[in-house]
Amino acid sequence: MCGRFTLAVPAAEVAEILEVAEVPDLKPRYNIAPSQPVLACRTAPDGHREVTWLKWGLVPFWADDPKIGYRLINARSETIAAKPSFRDAYRKRRCVVPADGFYEWKPRGKTKQPYRFYRPDGKPFLIAALWERWEPTGQAPLETCTLITTEANDLLRRFHDRMPVLFDAASARRWLTPGPLDQQVADELLRPAPNDWLTFHAVATRVNDPKVDDPSLIEPIDAPD
Repeated sequence: MCGRFTLAVPAAEVAEILEVAEVPDLKPRYNIAPSQPVLACRTAPDGHREVTWLKWGLVPFWADDPKIGYRLINARSETIAAKPSFRDAYRKRRCVVPADGFYEWKPRGKTKQPYRFYRPDGKPFLIAALWERWEPTGQAPLETCTLITTEANDLLRRFHDRMPVLFDAASARRWLTPGPLDQQVADELLRPAPNDWLTFHAVATRVNDPKVDDPSLIEPIDAPD
C-alpha cells in the first residue's frame, strides 16, 4: 500500500516533471498522510493540465458520508476498472500526485521499522491516482483522490506485497489522456516500477506520528536489514 509520502524538492522540479509552467508555492513536506491535502495534476475540460489540491481519501460522487474516504486512500490497479468506488473515476478522472519518496514498514519483532523509498538521484516521480468531486446538497463541493497500487517489485517485496504505481513524465502523459484507457496501455502503465528505479534506507519511528513533519524524518538511521 501507500500510506505516507514526501515532497520536499523545489517547486521548479515539480513543475518540470508535471510539464506545467508553474506550481503553487510548496512548503517541504516530509510526512504526508491520509486526509491531508495533496498536490495533484489532472486534465481540465479544455484539455490543458491543471494543478490543484485534493484531499487524500477518495469520496465517490454517489457517497452518502464523506467518512468513506478514510477507507479509500489506495485503489488496487487490478480492480479499479470494475470496483464501484473507482470505476467511474478510472474512466474519466485520472490524475497524478508528485512525490520524492514514500514510506513502508517492515515487521521487526513486536514493532515495525519504517523505511523511505526514493529515486537514487533524488528527483521527484509521479504516483498514479484517481480523483472525485463530491457535491452534497447544501454543502460545499469536496474534491478527493486515491493513490493506485500494484504488486510489489523484487525490491519492495521484502517489505510489503504492494507498492504505488510510479510514473515518469512520459508515462504520466499517457495516463492523463482524456477518456477511457485502452487495455493495452493500462497494462503497460499499471505495473511495478523496475527494481533499479528506487533505493531505500531506514528512518526513525517518529514518522509513525502524522503530526510530526520535519526534515529529520528522512534522515537515515542504522537498523537491521
